[in-house]
Amino acid sequence: MTTANLSRFRLLQKRRHFYQSRCQVLRSQLGFNQVESTRPKTCIGCYYYHGKFYGYNRNQRSQLICGFHPNGWLENSSCPDWKQDAEENFQ
Repeated sequence: MTTANLSRFRLLQKRRHFYQSRCQVLRSQLGFNQVESTRPKTCIGCYYYHGKFYGYNRNQRSQLICGFHPNGWLENSSCPDWKQDAEENFQ
């Protein structure tokens, strides 16, 4: 890259960073900085929770909750396979 192109690139990069910063400030002021958890309430603190999304297309992605219940525990009662997460004990 020539010196003129490099300085122009840096200027555009700085402007983009400034714009992204302002957008983040506005989102936080409006309350959009809080992202809701995709973890079902019955799976909070469970050792077996996986929670990864699989699929290439955003419309066709599916979430694998855990190996026992791929779609999550769908009943209102507590999950019979729930096990305390070891990391939860230290917090």
